[in-house]
Amino acid sequence: MSITPPSAPTGSVRSADGTTIGYRPAGQGPGVVLVHGGGQASQNLMTLARALSDRFTVYVPDRRGRGMSGPCSEDHGVRKEVEDLDALLGQIGAHNVFGLSVGAVIGIEAAMSLPAITRLALYEPPLEFDGVTQTSWLPRYEREMAAGRLAAALVTIMKGTADRTALRLMPRFRLVGALSLAIHLTEGKPLPAGVVSPRDLIPAMHYDARTVLDAAGPLDRFAGLSCEVLLLGGSKSAQNLTAATDGLSAVLPHARRVTLPRAGHTAPDNGGKPELVAAELRAFFS
Repeated sequence: MSITPPSAPTGSVRSADGTTIGYRPAGQGPGVVLVHGGGQASQNLMTLARALSDRFTVYVPDRRGRGMSGPCSEDHGVRKEVEDLDALLGQIGAHNVFGLSVGAVIGIEAAMSLPAITRLALYEPPLEFDGVTQTSWLPRYEREMAAGRLAAALVTIMKGTADRTALRLMPRFRLVGALSLAIHLTEGKPLPAGVVSPRDLIPAMHYDARTVLDAAGPLDRFAGLSCEVLLLGGSKSAQNLTAATDGLSAVLPHARRVTLPRAGHTAPDNGGKPELVAAELRAFFS
């Protein structure tokens, strides 16, 4: 995923437990909140934010454990994430939410209890249900993190969450070697202001996995959603992710479903196809 230095303006809000949640605003118009996924920070959705900023005021928070926001606590889970989003929505008065991956899990869980959310766009939430698992990579990742093997842990994440591409077939040792060198070469080098190092995002996946596991359960619990819903995904995305989106389509028959051609799970990221995502969000939130 590519990183674009974020725009200068920032803001912050205090969550229910006092944790600071920092965010980046852009544009003018009705408010839209973009909630990033795992292995990301607000910086990863700034191209998408700028693409929407001609029509909306876009707010991109750093989720806990990243950048401008406070650390994750030992009891971290989906409840904390929903509280953080609730605090931000209350401060800015926005009613439109987009979530990518784990951010989409947070978005749909928040919409169950927050009437402030009237329009919800979800890009492939990694929901676990009916034997569909999204976290099979977690035990190996945890062992590698405990051993201080950051590059190996990152490869485990990449292999476990990759699209239907050649990455799944590439030998682990080659990926680990290349990433070990990259981590070594970038260690200690300064980054642009406000940019979170990819090295620092690897440990955050522990908490993203906990959020996903915390939200596991039958999808029919979402049948009572009263907000408008847009379900987005990519034609190259892995089967476990398309299964979750398919399941939500069945539970939410009035939701609009869009599959982006030649796009994968990280299409909203700066280095994906954010222009395709922006076109769908612009129409849905207008």
